[in-house]
Amino acid sequence: MMIYPLLTTNRLFFNISRLVLCCMWMAGALLFAGCQSSESRQESTGDLPVKDFVFEKSKGFDQAHASTIANLNEEEFVVAWFGGTEEKHDDVGIWISRGHPGNWSTPRELVKVREDPHWNPVLFRTPGGEIILYFKVGKEIPEWETWYTVSSDGGDTWSKARELVPGDKGGRGPVKNKPIVLSNGDWLAPASHEGDRWRVFVDRSSDSGESWTAGDYIPIDTSEFRGKGAIQPTLWESQPGHVHMLVRTSAGVIGRSDSEDYGKSWSPLYETSLPNPNSGIDLAKLPDGTLVLAYNPDDENWGDRAPLTLAVSEDNGESWPYKLDIETGDPEDEFSYPSVISRGDTVAVVYTWQRRRVAFWSGTTEQIKAQTADDNQ
Repeated sequence: MMIYPLLTTNRLFFNISRLVLCCMWMAGALLFAGCQSSESRQESTGDLPVKDFVFEKSKGFDQAHASTIANLNEEEFVVAWFGGTEEKHDDVGIWISRGHPGNWSTPRELVKVREDPHWNPVLFRTPGGEIILYFKVGKEIPEWETWYTVSSDGGDTWSKARELVPGDKGGRGPVKNKPIVLSNGDWLAPASHEGDRWRVFVDRSSDSGESWTAGDYIPIDTSEFRGKGAIQPTLWESQPGHVHMLVRTSAGVIGRSDSEDYGKSWSPLYETSLPNPNSGIDLAKLPDGTLVLAYNPDDENWGDRAPLTLAVSEDNGESWPYKLDIETGDPEDEFSYPSVISRGDTVAVVYTWQRRRVAFWSGTTEQIKAQTADDNQ
């Protein structure tokens, strides 16, 4: 009779031992998987920064300029630019490519609404996931019409292009840089008009882009901002209702204006510490509020468009202590008209490369800051 308790105890010991061994194996497997996952993440981060050309040689056009970029998904981007014989020629249309570094689709002409020059495409990913491509059409800048086309399937197909504000001339909607979606749901497009004087304003949509209302021109002191004036703003919202813009100017410096009522009224334009050779700029705001600006740091009107620099601000644009040249070159080189977007703590930039190609750069803010520290040693 005493054998039964002994057999039960042995079986219990055996089962417990097997359970312990099983748990130890599972823990080891999880630890190994965790290490592998960590290594994969490190390898992914280690791929940055990355630099690439969207196309190696011109495909159907001699010159390419004014590129723009948007996120398609977690892996792919869509990039557009205007291409043709050269700027202002009737054969210039809007071209597009999609993909990621090392694997871009062959460029194709997406839109050509008539035999007039096409200009300044702007890609914008809406909160609903649609991709809108805005662009200008017209022989002379003061006579520009703004057109747009929409993709609802990740860039596979696009709607027939139509005018943004039919009959309105001079540059409605986004003139170079992407719109932003404000905390109150309004869309705000950075806009400008190039006549005898260059003037900056914002275009507002309260119905997700169906209709637009142009705001007043931003006040500019012409004694402070000499020359033509200011164009091509880039926008961000720092807190609900507090909207800011940085602006290309003809005065050798980047200008700034601020609003505290969702962009309905603005402070007079004032100078920043950032130089500007009357060349396009763009900015992206990251989820933590960090700003990354792309610009050419020359202070002469129509000055050098090299180098092309990324600057990082952690105090809402009051200072820009971290800077990285992503292109250097000689004074006669051109690396210009950047377009910047964010993806977490990573930024992606496309820009004109010698008017012959569209270049791509991507990296993290920490990498920009680390390179700045290395350069200062």
